[in-house]
Amino acid sequence: MHLDTLPDDARTGDGPMDLNAVRDVSRAVSAAHLFIYLVPETAEEAAELGVTDRGPAYLAFRSAAMGAVPWQVTLAAFYNFSPRAVRAMAGVWDAAPSERWQAARFLAAGRAMRRVNIHLIDDHLAEARSLIDPVVAGADYAGKVLAAANASVALPPDPLVALWQQITVAREWRGDAHLVVLADNGLGPCDCLVLHTATGRLPTTLARATRRWDDEEWSAATARLVARGWLDSHGVVTDVGSAARERIEVETDEHCAALWAPIGNAGARRFASLIAPIANAFTAAGTFPAVRGQSDLA
Repeated sequence: MHLDTLPDDARTGDGPMDLNAVRDVSRAVSAAHLFIYLVPETAEEAAELGVTDRGPAYLAFRSAAMGAVPWQVTLAAFYNFSPRAVRAMAGVWDAAPSERWQAARFLAAGRAMRRVNIHLIDDHLAEARSLIDPVVAGADYAGKVLAAANASVALPPDPLVALWQQITVAREWRGDAHLVVLADNGLGPCDCLVLHTATGRLPTTLARATRRWDDEEWSAATARLVARGWLDSHGVVTDVGSAARERIEVETDEHCAALWAPIGNAGARRFASLIAPIANAFTAAGTFPAVRGQSDLA
């Protein structure tokens, strides 16, 4: 699909969505959302609910918008985690109901944003909401499980946290779309993770520790990518593999063009600039790891 053949629902009054604008706003959204997985406030709020293991806490916090679903549902929605990793969340809904996990997530987000001293003046906060609200309201949620779940959550009274939750909807919408593209390209849950780490977008040690694919599974996925010519015999990404990974990102951008169409290219770029202070503040505070980029695999 090319810009001149984008469907009508990806066109605005100022013409078709520019995929560069889609990519830019997607990166800004991902960066503004990412801190929730890294800040100490998240672990502290989980501990208040009786869960001190980082893995199950992450799974509960991110799943909470879906309700107290079985771990198998979380596995399906998250895609790139191994069953053994997600099975570890068994019992989190006994520790606290999903509504309390969601409320605790909002508390962690608000505490963290106040700690790093994020300043969005009222006019900019209102403008950001005027741009993201029609995006969330007008989105097509068919097949977008995590996005739809987050869109169903009542917004908290804290204006900055409410904005962050709307950002979360957009971030999960792209993530849900990305999974469709991965499947269309024949990249299974472990395969996509191996390719992602090979491109340097995510440290292998972090991916292995959190997604918990074992050596045999990781080696089998690597072998499949070698057979496709996407990795060489040493597991290093090839030019063909890099091109394939970029094609997957472009196809994801194409899916997301319709998401941002209600506000157009100018609106998408303006929204990206308005929310940039969130990521900038956490970057200045040293929150983010050295490798950070498009984070559909968060």
